[in-house]
Amino acid sequence: MTNASGTIVYVDADACPVKDEVTTIAIRHGCRAVMVCNGGIRPHPNPLIDLAIVNDGPDAADIWIADHAGALDVVVTNDIPLAARVVENGAAVLRSDGSPVSADNVGNVLATRDLMTDMRAADPFRQAKGRPFSKADRGRFSQALDQLLSRAAARG
Repeated sequence: MTNASGTIVYVDADACPVKDEVTTIAIRHGCRAVMVCNGGIRPHPNPLIDLAIVNDGPDAADIWIADHAGALDVVVTNDIPLAARVVENGAAVLRSDGSPVSADNVGNVLATRDLMTDMRAADPFRQAKGRPFSKADRGRFSQALDQLLSRAAARG
């Protein structure tokens, strides 16, 4: 199977817990995936899986992804400001728990992120404890990415 849709999956890979899932699903769909990081990730032997190593500067991977991701593409990130930027470019965004960030919800997602940042700044002793990444999150992500790539292939 080849990727007739032209979709590329860009992964904010430095702290991404679903790199293996992206690789497996992208290969199954014949879709190119680009792991974008500051280093420390080994290249994958499959020619569909690329590695883009960026400078160590702040947000270098985010800037690279935002400059490359377009309307046909999928971006995998938990970085909300990056998600907002690529949604503006028309890209689909998935967080590692499988939840989408889209033009319909990006404002709420950004507002929630900012509220939580303000709450942590106001009370430094109050440490928000997020729930741990689970097997169910991994499964939701895999299903969501598979569906996105299937839809892209049907369009292409």
